[in-house]
Amino acid sequence: MHRPLQRALVEQRAWWGIDEPGSEGIELTRFEYQASHWSRPRTVVGIRQRIDLGPQARGKTLSLFADDPQWGQYRYGVLSTNLNLPTLAIWRLYRGRANCENRIKELKYDFAAGSLCMQEFWATEAALNVVMLAFNLMSLFLQVMLKTTPPHTLATLRYKLFAQAGYITQEGRKRILKLATAMRKREGMDLRALGTIKSIRSASRFHSHFRAPAGAVIRA
Repeated sequence: MHRPLQRALVEQRAWWGIDEPGSEGIELTRFEYQASHWSRPRTVVGIRQRIDLGPQARGKTLSLFADDPQWGQYRYGVLSTNLNLPTLAIWRLYRGRANCENRIKELKYDFAAGSLCMQEFWATEAALNVVMLAFNLMSLFLQVMLKTTPPHTLATLRYKLFAQAGYITQEGRKRILKLATAMRKREGMDLRALGTIKSIRSASRFHSHFRAPAGAVIRA
């Protein structure tokens, strides 16, 4: 956060708290601010959250006032907007989109969305649609199978889950996962998805027209 904007936040005196579940310790303010490269002032909504009231408080500590006993106990964020809405309505609107930049970054670096530029427009569109399909399938996998908070990125899953060689065996009524990983390295692995193994049934039950390939062995 730029230093002039940090000073502008500190100068604000009209902060008010949000009385909503899950918003403990969050306060808002509103003021006009003009950066050096802006042609005109713009409406800025300041957001701060007490670190002691919210251990997972989002935002950043003001670097100019990190050691200040008053201002150092908060984490801050700002929204610049041209919407003519109440401050709380602006906060609610942007809060729902606050994670968009992280999703764009994930698409760019984990799914190579920033490298797909074909000679033809329609070819580029088709490639990007495939990337979005892969991203949505992975998102469903994270939500339904792993249920991690915050959800893992694909780069993390490659290391924690997909890059671990192994196979499933069965002894009696118990399924056993055998991993080609040293025992001391398994503690950090996320294996919650394996809890769904008990619900796996023969693939032939999902569709009456399914035919297993020759030589395949399917066990319920």
